[in-house]
Amino acid sequence: MFDDLVAEASAVSVDGWEFSWLDGRATEARPSWGYQRLLGTRLGGVRAALDLETGGGEVLDDCPALPPVTIATESWPPNIARAAARLRPRGAEVVATAGFPFRDNVFDLVSSRHPVTTDWREIARVLRPGGTYFSQQVGPASVFELVEFFLGPQPEDARNSRHPDHAVAAAIRAGLEVVDLRSESLRTEFFDIGAVVYFLRKVIWMVPGFTVERYRDKLRELHEHIEHNGPFAARTTRFLIEARKP
Repeated sequence: MFDDLVAEASAVSVDGWEFSWLDGRATEARPSWGYQRLLGTRLGGVRAALDLETGGGEVLDDCPALPPVTIATESWPPNIARAAARLRPRGAEVVATAGFPFRDNVFDLVSSRHPVTTDWREIARVLRPGGTYFSQQVGPASVFELVEFFLGPQPEDARNSRHPDHAVAAAIRAGLEVVDLRSESLRTEFFDIGAVVYFLRKVIWMVPGFTVERYRDKLRELHEHIEHNGPFAARTTRFLIEARKP
């Protein structure tokens, strides 16, 4: 059973940024604010928008209407192709970059769901006066029960590195005004070891350098835990931040 689950999860593609393969194998509670709906509302009211780290374009593509000027950035080659296939038929441009090759004061809205990093100064630069940055982000110590199972106890600076207070301070330093901030702690469960393998292959910063070969003993240990005790539970943290350029 262990070998079959691991082999299956090792073979499946982890391109894009949707997690439908985990249906029935893992659950993650969603924040109450509904980022997708809120983003769609904001996109409907602007003329120029930039979506950063768009993944495979899934989040943007699920919005009912896109502005006349819509640009999405992505730096991982497999995701670039997926995003282009999804978004270009809708009139959006996909730019293969991890940076900000855009002029000053261009966009009414800059958005990003679960960015790896947030370059607040560049965001402030490309926003038009009165424009907003709107983002749902991973919060502090998210899924650290799983991280620490593989890596051991993590230092406090690692546990708090994504605290929303840090984001607020960085936004203010960049000259932006934070107009909304919400945070929630949510329950995540993994029902089999295949779900864990898939998750760690896809969310590569959780356990840096993760491979099945390197962590096979720990994976087997976790498999036995799930078999005897039920789903492995962790806490997922999320925060929503909206900041406006004066």
